[in-house]
Amino acid sequence: MVSAERVALDPFGTDLPGESRRLRDLGPLVLVELAGGIPAWAVTRHDLLKELVLNPLVSKDKQHWRLWEEVGGRPEWMWIAGWIGVRNMLSTYGADHRRLRKLIAPSFTARRSKALQPVIERIIAELLDDMAATPPGQPVDLRSAYAHPLPMRVICELFGVPEHMRTDMAEIMEAVMDTTATPEATAANLQRIATVLPALVAYKREHPGDDLTTELIEARDQGDRLSDDELRDTLLLLIAAGHETTVNLIGNAVHALLTHPEQLRRVLAGEITWEAAVEETLRWAPSIANLPLRFAIEDIEIAGTRIPAGDAIITTYLAANHDPAQHGEDADRFDVARDQAEHLAFGVGVHRCIGAPLARQEALTALPALFARFPHLRLAEPSGEAPHVPSFIAHGWSELPLLLDDPS
Repeated sequence: MVSAERVALDPFGTDLPGESRRLRDLGPLVLVELAGGIPAWAVTRHDLLKELVLNPLVSKDKQHWRLWEEVGGRPEWMWIAGWIGVRNMLSTYGADHRRLRKLIAPSFTARRSKALQPVIERIIAELLDDMAATPPGQPVDLRSAYAHPLPMRVICELFGVPEHMRTDMAEIMEAVMDTTATPEATAANLQRIATVLPALVAYKREHPGDDLTTELIEARDQGDRLSDDELRDTLLLLIAAGHETTVNLIGNAVHALLTHPEQLRRVLAGEITWEAAVEETLRWAPSIANLPLRFAIEDIEIAGTRIPAGDAIITTYLAANHDPAQHGEDADRFDVARDQAEHLAFGVGVHRCIGAPLARQEALTALPALFARFPHLRLAEPSGEAPHVPSFIAHGWSELPLLLDDPS
């Protein structure tokens, strides 16, 4: 039996694992409120979330949400417009989703990822050199010095974003993830998106290159398979997803390993692979904890509960990844030696993130390089406390101060 009282999710994401645990204790499906009071269903089980994500009666198109028409009249709900009031793979259903994915997926080939490896290594070397210049005993923030600039620079190279647009691009993407923003800040960022991304398209039409923005423009101009809105919003999705997930993956992995020194020792000794450490990080601390929104096209019966047609569903990756039925009774514990079962950090099936291989490639290059360059790397705050990203969507650290030098 589901309680009629909704549980308000913390928009600051102060304790996402604890919140997921509390929801799980309430049952497999829980009525929740998102930022601003948006009602939705939260799923706390791996198998049920996978079933819903793959269910053809579950849509990502806002036309299937019975409350969409209310968003314009409720400023406190405007933040959701940046997620579902757009036209890209994250917000389309059926034939439209297949068309967009089929159009974009060929650009994320193994050949292109392999070609990016020297770029990734060059950027890492430059960032590590910059970090090494930190005076002894002075903390360095991993996010601003390494975890953020690496994927941001890689994704900007991949999409041909010119240097003079990169700061705007980074600020736009971070603002989209902030679920604590005021309605005024949200409106301002939506306006900025409507300015900066078309400016990128205009620039690349004047300066085409061997990059994904040029490829998407050609798809738009030659075959008219992308509308102007779809082109803009696809760029928003791919650039945001292409860097935000990797920022948090790197930060979460470093924090997890430094707060579990015996596991770090085993990884550095080669007893456990870096691949296993990355996969356990993705499972235990997925970069995206909750992804809005999906919608029931018809009434759906699941786990003895009816989700009415038109209701919203939030994709609860963190809760599913901590499900004891999938990952054992110690699913809440970080363990790089864990027998790897399927996790949902990058989605599943046709809804799997097409940038997942690139995120793994960057992390598997960045993490060994960081620990090799700074063998005495440690948290500046021994307790491991650090501020979180202000979001119930993104799961990561807004700052992660580290000390690099030999403590002796």
